[in-house]
Amino acid sequence: MPVPIRRLCVVLTLCCALLATSTACGNSQKTSSTKATATAASEAAALDAATPSPSTSAEKQKFAKTRFVANAALAAGATYQWIVKPWKAGKFKKGAHGRTLALVKAGLAGAFTYNRLKAAQKNAKGDPLLSKALAPLTAGIEALKKLPAKLRKGDEGAAGDFDDIINKVKDAGKSAGAEVENKVPSTSQLTQGS
Repeated sequence: MPVPIRRLCVVLTLCCALLATSTACGNSQKTSSTKATATAASEAAALDAATPSPSTSAEKQKFAKTRFVANAALAAGATYQWIVKPWKAGKFKKGAHGRTLALVKAGLAGAFTYNRLKAAQKNAKGDPLLSKALAPLTAGIEALKKLPAKLRKGDEGAAGDFDDIINKVKDAGKSAGAEVENKVPSTSQLTQGS
């Protein structure tokens, strides 16, 4: 059953609007909060000198591992649910039923995965073992930035690249004592990018 062109246009317009809105919101928040952040940082430094810190470096490392696992698990879940499964089912092939919707979801999931892996990489810096384990994957994670566009264009090899990077991140986490299991994000998390 062919999909009406009107419905296709509406879906594509909504996806583009969501992507543009999330990008625009992210940029305005960064520029407006820069001065406030600098002021807060100087005040916090003055307070830190006067008061003891409630968390030890061991607690900070534990929280870094926990945040790493949470972010990497969401990235792995999104990749598996909306990129790998449809790819293996042949949904990205030309003429496949539901191809357009599968590609739109894969594009959103790709952007979400990149965002969560960058957050996981930042979290890993708080733990020396995780930091060492993830260091070789920096270029691979950065290369994911271009893959959502490739997915939207129908490049099936991009799905395999996502799967490879996710598996490498999982292996790095496991070697550092932070085992990552897939956690499928909600639709609202996927569209918000976090």
